[in-house]
Amino acid sequence: MTDRINAQLAFLTEACRLKSILRATTLCDGSRRENSGEHSWHIALYAMVLGEQAAPEVNINRVIRMLLIHDLVEIDAGDVPIHGNHDSTAQAAIEQTAATRIFGLLPPDQAETFRALWDEFEAARTPDAIFAKSIDRVQPVIANLETDGGTWPAFNVTASQLETRVGSKVARGAPALWVALKTRIDAWFSTPSSSSE
Repeated sequence: MTDRINAQLAFLTEACRLKSILRATTLCDGSRRENSGEHSWHIALYAMVLGEQAAPEVNINRVIRMLLIHDLVEIDAGDVPIHGNHDSTAQAAIEQTAATRIFGLLPPDQAETFRALWDEFEAARTPDAIFAKSIDRVQPVIANLETDGGTWPAFNVTASQLETRVGSKVARGAPALWVALKTRIDAWFSTPSSSSE
């Protein structure tokens, strides 16, 4: 039993490192960049609050579990902004290796369960994972809207890019939520100070 607890505590200590991974997205007050630990907590809360937007078969408790662990790989792989330029195949390989190492710190039964949940999120084929991916995309949009575009101008983001990279994912798992967000996004992009298409 002591070995099991020691393994669990080692994993939890390693997970603390996620708080040191800075994301491109700022806090909603624009005061600083958020870290990946804060992001994971915040989108788990988003899932709790917005769970009514999910399809009836979605298990919100499983979604919350996915969201709490989905970015742990960033401890090794770092955060890659959705609107940045990167090699997605190479990044996916780095994240797979990170998942093996990080979840491998747990006792074998938990390592298998956590890894399966992470793999399910990444594949985004089940109703739970589809909704979790949707919520993961919503929170940065809100942060950018709350900070007058936030990082969108720095990344030269256009409304059509948001539709492709974010909207399609959100609409797949939470269509009414995307409709509500799109109204706000369209309003921002129609202002003279926003980046142009």
